[in-house]
Amino acid sequence: MDFRGKKYERGSNWSDPEVVELLQLWADESVQLELESCLRNQHVFNRIAEVLREKGIHRTGDQCREKIKKMKLEYRRIKDNSKAPRGGRTWKFYDVMDRVLNSRPALAYGPMGGGVMASQVLPGDVMDGYHHQFTAPILPFGHSQHPELMEIKCEEVNSDEHCLSPEPPAAMSYQQGCPEEHEMERVFLERAQNDSPISRVEIPIETSVSPSGFSEPSMANSSRMQNAVPRPGFSTLSQRAMEERFLQMEERRFQRDLDVEERRMQLEQRRFELEREHEFRMFSVFAQMLSILKRSHGGASPSLAMPRGLDFSQTLSELTGRVGRGDQWGPRAGGLAVSRGDMCGFCPPEGFRRSPYLSARGNVANIFRGSDEEGYKAYHADKYDEDTNPNGIINFGTSENKLCFDLMSKRLTQTDMNLMEPLLLQYPDWKGHMFLREEVARFLTYYCKAPAPLKAENVIVLNGCGSLFSALATVLCDPGEAVLIATPFYGGITQSVFLYGNVKLVYAYLDSKITGTSTRPFQLTVEKLEKALQDAQAEDVTVRALILLNPQNPLGDIYSLSELRDYLEFAKRHELHVIVDEIYMLSVFDESATFHSVLGMDRLPDPQRTHVMWGISKDFAVSGIRFGTLYTENQDVANAVASLCYFHGVCGPVQHKVAQLLRDREWINQVYLRANHARLKAAHTYVTDELKTLGVPFLNRNAGFFVWIDFRKYLRTGTFEEEMLLWRRFLDNKVLLSCGKAFECSEPGWFRIIFADKTHRLQLGMQRIRKVLEEREQEILSEEKEQPCQSDQDGKADSTDDVIFVSHHQESSCAGNSNLSDLIGLLQQQMRSSDWLQKNTAEQFA
Repeated sequence: MDFRGKKYERGSNWSDPEVVELLQLWADESVQLELESCLRNQHVFNRIAEVLREKGIHRTGDQCREKIKKMKLEYRRIKDNSKAPRGGRTWKFYDVMDRVLNSRPALAYGPMGGGVMASQVLPGDVMDGYHHQFTAPILPFGHSQHPELMEIKCEEVNSDEHCLSPEPPAAMSYQQGCPEEHEMERVFLERAQNDSPISRVEIPIETSVSPSGFSEPSMANSSRMQNAVPRPGFSTLSQRAMEERFLQMEERRFQRDLDVEERRMQLEQRRFELEREHEFRMFSVFAQMLSILKRSHGGASPSLAMPRGLDFSQTLSELTGRVGRGDQWGPRAGGLAVSRGDMCGFCPPEGFRRSPYLSARGNVANIFRGSDEEGYKAYHADKYDEDTNPNGIINFGTSENKLCFDLMSKRLTQTDMNLMEPLLLQYPDWKGHMFLREEVARFLTYYCKAPAPLKAENVIVLNGCGSLFSALATVLCDPGEAVLIATPFYGGITQSVFLYGNVKLVYAYLDSKITGTSTRPFQLTVEKLEKALQDAQAEDVTVRALILLNPQNPLGDIYSLSELRDYLEFAKRHELHVIVDEIYMLSVFDESATFHSVLGMDRLPDPQRTHVMWGISKDFAVSGIRFGTLYTENQDVANAVASLCYFHGVCGPVQHKVAQLLRDREWINQVYLRANHARLKAAHTYVTDELKTLGVPFLNRNAGFFVWIDFRKYLRTGTFEEEMLLWRRFLDNKVLLSCGKAFECSEPGWFRIIFADKTHRLQLGMQRIRKVLEEREQEILSEEKEQPCQSDQDGKADSTDDVIFVSHHQESSCAGNSNLSDLIGLLQQQMRSSDWLQKNTAEQFA
């Protein structure tokens, strides 16, 4: 058996030049006469194969016969169905096959079965791409080749139907001389008598059909046939009729197998869909149970956001814990599955399938996706364009500055940006080219108002601040240790910190209440940091670092110098590293707000544990250029992070462009920042005025590209499931927002909207938001009229200079506090109702 398999052995993988050579020999007048005059023709194809081998084409007689059979089948299919490819052009070998098969000689058998008269002329054509004239070889067939040279034109066919029919599966291939398969063919012939076009032809001898498509008499009747005197033309008629019948049977068998395979694929797809639907339903049920239990036992510490274990295997098992032998999702004690039990509020359910192709780390990475990513994918599939797709999705969810593309594109295409020296095409210092690090140090010294010039050796360059978070978490924490962060926060930090270094996040939850030391909603205080740290220590979790976002995303808060000092002093007391992300430092668009950088402080409480990040993605409206920089005075940290720059480096030409951009201080101050701040302020004013008109509370801040909005009154119940339904309602109405759960907000109903966009998109997006809110408000009012429910809401408003805000929104008392047995009974009753499951699944995952 040839090592390339049975498919190749049965005559596939012929090139056009090889097919031309085969046709040249097969179409020869003497070969056709011999094929017509004998019932067993394997020896003819064996001799054709010998001639091909002399020409350098190594094929067996069986391969040659199978190839001719398939070409005849293709010819019959095209001819019988009058099928021609688009453009009026036919199969490249159709003309040759037509001349040969339509010009076959009529055989007249004498008493001994000999005496043949035939005539066939094959006019030559010129081949495109393969031009070869065949010399008349000395053929060992007892006849000479036609004296005319034959050229076959093999032209390219611009059609979907230019190829031969697909090869049948291996299970349908025949091996010559197999008695079982001859018997099978005989049975098929008997069953096909009623369908055969030659069912009325009387065949006096018992026949079987060979794999080549020609009739063969049985061994018992072969000698009797040679002595018989058949009627004139009978052998030709019977042979052609049998060949036609066999070709039809082959075609029907091929089509039947295709139908069977298609049906099998449909059944497999249906089975897969049913399994997914079942998992979605069960996951929804258990997620709701976990959410209710979490609200019922609100006294437990909610700070820990990652599991107690130190490896991804435990994390994965806690995420995908199952009950019984079925594939239902089930809760597990402790860890991620409980503290993030309402994770369904923003994770696609299909992400919770354990893949056999991935490691535990890979499975965790695969399921660690939020609503932002799901919405981002939908946005790219249906992106709004005022000319080509005016009904597409408007993206108010991705934090990008789309107001200054004109300024940046003009500056980045000037002649001083276009440089390609050998230095830029070679491996750099992994911390970054020194000319760039020097420019970054001067830039940060100027805009951070540093009391002393910053040093270039303390600067490290990576491809974005996400890579910096990953690198710092890896070098500052061991697997299983944690960093402390206040919520809500930019959700991408979770992936950066946890997925690479298996580092946990400990949450200091902020809320909208204005009580005690909190003078504004979602205010970060040292007391809240202390409590979160103590909760982590009680759980035996080691916290190594604190992350600060300044300006804060998504709140827009700017920390004062006194607040920064308090946070840094807290970190020093507990020997925590402080990672300060200042990526929005130049996006403070109101003169009344003042940004204070950590690098601008006269004295750092613990300079060896203070690390500052900044990048150009936000402040310079080039999020597609991945560039971030770290400034740290700790050379051990700098060297450790630099060792990871091998995986996160910035290419030389981009480093040159960034250096040129940061060096152009006059253009930045006089052109870019003035225009950028004015455009941001105008866009922010438009969106906030619209929100005031709608009567929607929001945080009024003057930094970043976002507004933190309170949509809690548009939720039927104060749950993250309801928040997710509202998020999907916005997406269905072609506007993408970010829901609060994506930022680990502790209160359902908060959303972030990005306003750094062009006016016409802001106007259309706000119209769509208004439509959703009005519809939602009418639905809630209708439900309240039908099912009146006492609600304990504090509607008192807190009025401050920088916030338009309604005080804490308590959950409806209708939810109540059911005991566990009642809850389980209710869930079992709901699970027994398939209608309820289907409806709930459609609402959750539509």
